[in-house]
Amino acid sequence: MTEQNDLHRGTRILFIIGALAIISFIVKQAQATLAWLLFAVFLAIIGTPPLLWLERKRISYMVAVLLVVAGMATVLVVTGLLVGASLNSFYTDLPSYQVLLQKRISSLQVLLAANDITITDSLLVHQIDPEAVRRLTASMLRGLGSALFELVIILVTVTFILLEASSFRLKLRAILGDTQDDKNFHLFTRFIYDINHYVGIKTVFSLAEGILVGVWLFILGVDFPILWGFLAFLLHYVPNVGGFIAAVPVVLLAFIKFGTNHAAQVVIGYLAVEFILGNVLEPMLMGRKLGLSTVVVIVSLIFWGSLLGIAGVVLCIPLTMTLKFLCENNENTRWVAVLLGPAITPEKAPPTSIKGVDQ
Repeated sequence: MTEQNDLHRGTRILFIIGALAIISFIVKQAQATLAWLLFAVFLAIIGTPPLLWLERKRISYMVAVLLVVAGMATVLVVTGLLVGASLNSFYTDLPSYQVLLQKRISSLQVLLAANDITITDSLLVHQIDPEAVRRLTASMLRGLGSALFELVIILVTVTFILLEASSFRLKLRAILGDTQDDKNFHLFTRFIYDINHYVGIKTVFSLAEGILVGVWLFILGVDFPILWGFLAFLLHYVPNVGGFIAAVPVVLLAFIKFGTNHAAQVVIGYLAVEFILGNVLEPMLMGRKLGLSTVVVIVSLIFWGSLLGIAGVVLCIPLTMTLKFLCENNENTRWVAVLLGPAITPEKAPPTSIKGVDQ
């Protein structure tokens, strides 16, 4: 009997692995469509609090939805124009940065030569390909044109999502039933609230980081503070490593134009903002309700990013939390939710065993 149970368990695991592989392949093939759909859901979540606030002010629901979507469109268009202008200026100024880079490298060679350390031009200059940066910037500028069409589709989708949001609770109640699955209904609504809570707080802190970084770079005189502030805002959604990735091009730019002291001041500013917002204030407001293992955070970043591109990178935590919620509400997959969760100390370990695993 035990051997038969083991056989069934092994077959079930193989079936799950195969199903996940097929789903991953389908998601990869539909990456573009799913990416803008996920961004639409993300914007709808952000737009829900102001929508409810307008409704409490006795503004009709339809008008409130149109006002929220119009506000989103205005913010996105203005941000796109500012970032596009900064990208265009950066593309134009690339040759001058190449000249400044050569001067910095020459000064560094003289300094190192005084200490009997010889570094050739081929070791430094040729490791940096300005043409590659030029091509990347040009492709991003071309992408802004096609992004306008996708933006219209996303905003239309957001509009319909918000229009349907008021009836979502009733639909969910009809699906789960009125009495027998009342516990599941409350668990699901609580999960939706937690995801909204996470996305809302993350957006506020991402916006704060973008503004603080932009102001700090403006004070230091670093070129294109709006572009780098927007990059910091976007990458703050990427847990643990996003802030450091956003700092790399700015530190290099500050070093090229101003030297080591300015680059060090840029680093100090980024570290201070990232530490205060990301490591002190944000965890205080988030709590541990949405806790994930650090390893899971990194793996989910790579996994969802490879499947969905930038949308997967930005939304890797909400997507993983959705998977965790689905697993923890099924006895057969609850062990997956435990593995995805944060570390458990011996005194906080659950007294009951996970189904299928001896205590």
